[in-house]
Amino acid sequence: MSTAPSPRAAGRRLTIAVALAATLTLSGCGYNDFQRLDEQTKSAWAEVLNQYQRRADLIPNLVETVKGEANFEQETLSRVIEARSRATAIQVTPEMLDDPQAMERFQQAQGQLGSALSRLLAVSENYPTLKANQGFQDLRVQLEGTENRVTVARNRYIEAVQAYNVLARSFPTNLTAMIFSYKPKAGFTVANEAEISTPPRVDFGTQGGR
Repeated sequence: MSTAPSPRAAGRRLTIAVALAATLTLSGCGYNDFQRLDEQTKSAWAEVLNQYQRRADLIPNLVETVKGEANFEQETLSRVIEARSRATAIQVTPEMLDDPQAMERFQQAQGQLGSALSRLLAVSENYPTLKANQGFQDLRVQLEGTENRVTVARNRYIEAVQAYNVLARSFPTNLTAMIFSYKPKAGFTVANEAEISTPPRVDFGTQGGR
């Protein structure tokens, strides 16, 4: 002879059923995917910042080395110093990922710094004693490696943002995005996408006399 479940047991079963339904619903609507892709995006962005910081940290030693070269183009040197100052003055916050204008300002500053560095290293080809300076050559090699790592990190960030934004804009996961306020993240504009597709060249060893 069967007995009806107690109210407490029935309540536990109802709670489990509701929790299971909620889990399946959230999973089916992309909630878990949002969490995963959000973390991937943050991790990729942190690596971009890490490589930009590495580049910025190399510049003071580069500048001091170049200052030791008599008659070096002061305008070129000043542009590097000023560009680094502007790039490092921008306050980077987690909110920047959701602010296209802030991201654009950040990328412009970093792009200007990259261009200024490329110009300085190109000009250095006109100074034989500077080219023969081992310390300067070591810094060039480090900068070249850093520029390559910056490019790799930026590309990974672009891919992570694209995956997140597709989820945020596609149906039915866009409904989940609306409910939980998951806004598309700021990526790169068309202009700087073209720029980063060909990273600044640092090794100008074959362009002497330019």
